[in-house]
Amino acid sequence: MTDFTLADLDAIIAARSAGDAEQSYTRKLLGKGIEKCAQKLGEEAVEAAIAAVKRDRQELTSEAADVLYHLLVVLKAGNVPLQDVMTVLEQRTGQSGLEEKASRPAD
Repeated sequence: MTDFTLADLDAIIAARSAGDAEQSYTRKLLGKGIEKCAQKLGEEAVEAAIAAVKRDRQELTSEAADVLYHLLVVLKAGNVPLQDVMTVLEQRTGQSGLEEKASRPAD
């Protein structure tokens, strides 16, 4: 079992975002702007959903890793610290998902 965390991945993304775009996919992707980062996140999310529907455990595992990576890249591009997201998640654990959803403003 590994102790690798989302915080570890976030730190790697932060370090690579300052690197050379010729050598870092992360830097190159961030250099294309948040729109491209978001597009990649969407593509990976769709691929993960398809793998889930196919019940392909190995593919779903791989695609889920891609989703998490691209989500953290989008957060970096949007200047949203991972800790802010974790704080929201922590706050939500005090109530059921149905209660939390009901508390949101209507569209």
